[in-house]
Amino acid sequence: MRDDARMLLSGKVAIVTGAGSGIGRASALRFAAEGASVVAADIRGPKVDETVALIERDGGVAAACQADVASGTDVERMVAFAVESFGGLDALFCNAGTIRPGTAVTLSEKDWDLVMAVNVRSVFLGAKYAVPALVARGGGTIVSTASVSGLAGDASSVAYSASKAAVINLTRSLAVDHARQNIRVNCICPGAIDTPPVGRMLSDPEIRRRSERAHPLGRIGQPEEIAAAAVWLSSSESSFVTGQAIVVDGGLSAQSHLQGMADPRPTHLRA
Repeated sequence: MRDDARMLLSGKVAIVTGAGSGIGRASALRFAAEGASVVAADIRGPKVDETVALIERDGGVAAACQADVASGTDVERMVAFAVESFGGLDALFCNAGTIRPGTAVTLSEKDWDLVMAVNVRSVFLGAKYAVPALVARGGGTIVSTASVSGLAGDASSVAYSASKAAVINLTRSLAVDHARQNIRVNCICPGAIDTPPVGRMLSDPEIRRRSERAHPLGRIGQPEEIAAAAVWLSSSESSFVTGQAIVVDGGLSAQSHLQGMADPRPTHLRA
């Protein structure tokens, strides 16, 4: 742990969803390292317990909350848990998400509904129940994980692409609605990040190499790099930033769309 005077989130209380692995776990660890008391939330109880144990091992403060972010009852309980455990709420990182590949013809209605619930409804519910708690503290921040797939249409990814585009515009609307309450709302658009799901998609060494070459920086990103962006957006260092979709993709989206033509994989996995 760093000296308190140098911590970006010293004295703050934060909720990180999807904290059982990947970007969520890395973010929970980084939020705690920056001085925040963290509620690590995930639908997978044992995984979020592991995250809390890692934070406590490093001298941080955290509490586990098993929650389904698509459930209003669970999200309301999650926010109340943060307030009861640590005295308030200053930052919410809506990171939980899921993907189900398919076209409009091949994707089931059930999978469409699941992706929209986990990726979009969760952000709406997070704001619905977090905003009053943030207002009670004089303001705060909401950050969500969107995707570069929300900035361009992807083949065989109708639900995921649509959901992440919705997160981006939901972010803008929330930012406008709550700016006068001193609440800043932003989202992060990652490229390919080395999380367990992406690792499974890139299990073939040649596919991984091609994906790495597709990024101008020559590699895919690490969860800790998205965590760093989330911390910055949740701190006073970004005090004049709201309503923005911050792209963290190793230069992937800076390239001509022609480079990705006829490639059926999502934008963040194209090679």
